[in-house]
Amino acid sequence: MNYTFPLLAILIWAGNTVVTKLSAGAISPAEIGFYRWLLAGLLFTPFLLPKVWRNRAAIRPHLGKVIILGVLGMALYQSLAYFAASVTSATNMGIIVSLMPLMALALSIAWLGQRLTYGALLGALVSLVGVVEVVSAGQPQALLDQGLNRGDLLMLVATFAYALYSFLLKKWQLRLPPLQLLYLQVLVAIIVLLPPFLFASKTGLDSNNIGLVLYACVLASMIAPLLWMQAVQRLGPSRTTLFFNLLPVVTALIAAGVLDEQLASYHLYGGLLTLAGVLLAERWTTPLRRAVTAPQL
Repeated sequence: MNYTFPLLAILIWAGNTVVTKLSAGAISPAEIGFYRWLLAGLLFTPFLLPKVWRNRAAIRPHLGKVIILGVLGMALYQSLAYFAASVTSATNMGIIVSLMPLMALALSIAWLGQRLTYGALLGALVSLVGVVEVVSAGQPQALLDQGLNRGDLLMLVATFAYALYSFLLKKWQLRLPPLQLLYLQVLVAIIVLLPPFLFASKTGLDSNNIGLVLYACVLASMIAPLLWMQAVQRLGPSRTTLFFNLLPVVTALIAAGVLDEQLASYHLYGGLLTLAGVLLAERWTTPLRRAVTAPQL
């Protein structure tokens, strides 16, 4: 029963990658990004605003860090994904996002003094080969000649932003109730995304895109994080994180069924290599060298 929580969260987030792809052409990236968090904020406010107000003395010292987290994890990551969706496939997006745990691990090694392991080093190389296989459509030489697809590049930047968000959450360990922290980050995203929304060309909400906005808001922004929090409480952070490795597989299957995206051999080989690299980094923890003292940020 405990495994139901992370599995449902991964299913929702994989579906959201497909929803992000479906949004391309149906609604502008600035609109869906803003509406998603605005609606989430409106739904959260009656339940969480009174608690946040009562806890304001404890929250105030952390406001700067909350703003950074909101910009990275809520505003920047998903906004870049919406722009990437117009140029790349949902399958590619899912495979690139699967690099996030490895990126977060690399940041922890660099800045938290976490030991570099054989698994982290070999896993990084294997995953890099896998991603190159995917973004080059099985032709690495073409990647050298033509460069990265703009959508894949945006997705890599978005994934790094979320990895940095995850790293900072671990580094700062803000002693705030998780739901209140989530709500505050949603408010930050609303404020940050308001100017792009105001100045962007508008598609408008209609029958073709309202369902996409509701999915992104209610399921991906509210229910999935709650399920993930429950999973962390019941299974622990390490066991829960392993379920994230299912994301590219589930995304590819949903994209094939909903979007009729063709799964080529390079998706299979590249996806398996990327997944293998992440698993190596997470499971092979033999230190490569002595830990070093982390520089202070």
